[in-house]
Amino acid sequence: MPELPEVEATARSLRPRLVGQRVSRVHGVDWPRMLPNTSEEELNSSLSSRRVVSVGRRGKYLLVGFDDDRWLAIHRKMSGNLILQPAADPTEPHTHLSIELDDHAELRFVDPRKFGRVYLFGSSDELDDFLAERLGPDSLIELDEKVLASKLRGRKARLKPLLLDQSFVAGVGNLYADEALWEARLHPLRSADSLSAREVRRLAQAIKHVLSTAIERRGTSFSTYRDSDGLPGENQDFLSVYGREGQPCPRCGTPISRIMIGQRSSYFCPKDQRAPSTSGRGLGLPRGAQRSAG
Repeated sequence: MPELPEVEATARSLRPRLVGQRVSRVHGVDWPRMLPNTSEEELNSSLSSRRVVSVGRRGKYLLVGFDDDRWLAIHRKMSGNLILQPAADPTEPHTHLSIELDDHAELRFVDPRKFGRVYLFGSSDELDDFLAERLGPDSLIELDEKVLASKLRGRKARLKPLLLDQSFVAGVGNLYADEALWEARLHPLRSADSLSAREVRRLAQAIKHVLSTAIERRGTSFSTYRDSDGLPGENQDFLSVYGREGQPCPRCGTPISRIMIGQRSSYFCPKDQRAPSTSGRGLGLPRGAQRSAG
């Protein structure tokens, strides 16, 4: 799933090429469920002849603003990509929405698994309310040591599931949670209320660092993610733990371990990221986590 760095990289790539362009038409919707609060007809009537005035991001949502305070919020989910191509180019398979611009380019939403969603809002207030209901502080823009300490205070949840909760902090997903926890030397099953002030500071710094570095490398591509030019990112060549089970930790050389937490793989260094102490619970893992069979 594209996480914050992939969405931010796409927004930065699209911004100089979309802002100032007018929409000629919206067409090609063949999967109506991708439009939870609108339709192709409403998109076309609401956006045609309107000029793009901004391209931004909040959490994992790409935000496109138009004149007269109209907005699109696009969530790519598991496999969605936003590709900017000449309108005359053949349409790729799995293209479910096209926005034609007055410079004869098209912004195309390509989504093989059909989980992506596109929302239309008639004002910035509507958009803000929608995002506020779903998202916590943005992990790139708003998160710092004080904000994270406030969010962690009094919580007993395990760190990894908590970081994946978009209402806790917005934008971090499975991959970058593992990378940030490794950088901060924190086990994914540590409880939130067990962190010292120093550890909270390390985690806040690690989250911002791994996200910023991934953005500079245009995101991480393992399978379907591509940027707005249809090109893969480069960050997959620089990962420290994610997807590296059995390979040496870049810091100490210990083989990377993998456990399942909530049906998701979590990668960590068992030496640098010490497991939380337990009271005689089998493998030393809290309920809901298990070691991988491999």
